[in-house]
Amino acid sequence: MIASWRFSALADRHRALGSDLEDWSGMGTAWSYDKDQTEEYLAIRTKAGVMDVSGLKKVYVVGPHAQYVIDKATTRNIEKLKPGRSTYATMLNDAGKFVDDCVIYRLGPQNFMVVHGSGAGHEQLTMYAAGRNVAVLFDDDLHDISLQGPMAVDYLEKHVPGIRDVVYFSHIQTTLFGKPVMISRTGYTGERGYEIFCRRQDAVEIWDTIVAEGKEMGIIPTRFTTLDWLRAESYLLFFPYDNSEMYPFENDSNGDTLWELGLEFTVSPGKTGFRGAEEHYRLKGKERFKIYGVKLEGTEPAAEGAPLLKDGKEVGVVTIGMYSPLNEHNVGIARMPVDCAVEGTELTVKNPDGEIKAIAHPMPFYDVDKKRRTAKG
Repeated sequence: MIASWRFSALADRHRALGSDLEDWSGMGTAWSYDKDQTEEYLAIRTKAGVMDVSGLKKVYVVGPHAQYVIDKATTRNIEKLKPGRSTYATMLNDAGKFVDDCVIYRLGPQNFMVVHGSGAGHEQLTMYAAGRNVAVLFDDDLHDISLQGPMAVDYLEKHVPGIRDVVYFSHIQTTLFGKPVMISRTGYTGERGYEIFCRRQDAVEIWDTIVAEGKEMGIIPTRFTTLDWLRAESYLLFFPYDNSEMYPFENDSNGDTLWELGLEFTVSPGKTGFRGAEEHYRLKGKERFKIYGVKLEGTEPAAEGAPLLKDGKEVGVVTIGMYSPLNEHNVGIARMPVDCAVEGTELTVKNPDGEIKAIAHPMPFYDVDKKRRTAKG
């Protein structure tokens, strides 16, 4: 906790559940609870879980030049984004390499909120705001309580009229338990879910009420790191844990291209002028590796950082692995050579306790057509 300079109003709730509040992005975050993590994974996949993701950084960009700042700093064409909608975007450096991802919420004609993780998003926004008619406000009073899982909408509709009409990547300004909130149809689990943005002063009451009322529906508190299991089978990357900042290149500087990460879809068609744009387009077809899936034999998951072998030679690394008792698959996200990132390629995962046979496998492994997270009604 010595590195933490940001504090969640829900810290005492996490301590009561057994968390030591490990640091993530400057905030004490619930990496662990005193219960079986499988219970939390199953709750989100089959019922719902409530999670404190306030460690995500919330940045308002407001004023006549707000759109200019967003357009320069990110890969999306924001002109087409309507108020009440949001979009997933990435940010690059001058070399066309990935430095952060974010969700951009359009709150009004000149009013945006950018939510990002532990990368350089805030610095990128403030760089382009310099000398412009725009205010950039970092807001740690705003808390983010994530309610994820197929029963999340069933719970919320008891309190929020019209919640079933909120489509994927849209948000509404409303009240919950009499408190002003913004509820967004977003999340990081591959399930239908919602993020409840609320004031610090209301966070504890909202959390406690959801936990108490949701118990009979099977809704339970879940730790932040349960996201790792969910994201591994849903193909959701986590900076820097899947990146070269964690697994450096042998003869190159850190920094991955969107082509290598499979995130090129975050660039709006035909968009130019954003930071790193020319390099981004130039680097197409020059991938040094690919992010791709692995499917392992047995039930022992790949260890984080486990070497990936082909014909006995180390060729890559597994960045996250998990075994799902629900879906009965043993899967992981890996960094591997381009010629290995072909479905069916025979590989071996070198775990600390021994080697496990595996094959290269496309992602996502779960809900391949993404029908669950985008479901309507």
